[in-house]
Amino acid sequence: VQLQASGGGLVQSGGSLRLSCATSGFSLDDSIVGWFRQAPGKEREGISCLSSSAAFTDYADSVKGRFTIARDYAKNKIDLQMNNLRPEDTAIYYCAAVKTSGVRAYCPARAMYDYWGQGTLVTVSS
Repeated sequence: VQLQASGGGLVQSGGSLRLSCATSGFSLDDSIVGWFRQAPGKEREGISCLSSSAAFTDYADSVKGRFTIARDYAKNKIDLQMNNLRPEDTAIYYCAAVKTSGVRAYCPARAMYDYWGQGTLVTVSS
């Protein structure tokens, strides 16, 4: 199982970035993929997840209305479109996955994820 996050970079406040989580070795059909971020000196926080089996997505309040998670079926990856970025969005962003049985329409807690990709740094300048 492998996950690889990419797409980070430096952007001005109000700008946009699109992160990608390339996956291999497991099926997205029966897994939940989440995006997390960790700012300097802070704990890693969950910001979004996608459950294909439940056709379910969810977002943290801090990113709701600005970020969109979506599955790219052709390329077997999960993207996170980030719009209207703010300096407080500056962090290392990680994607993670957990296999599920049955339909799961919720975002699992961080500790429930079995597989993690390396992070990609997002820096938003003011």
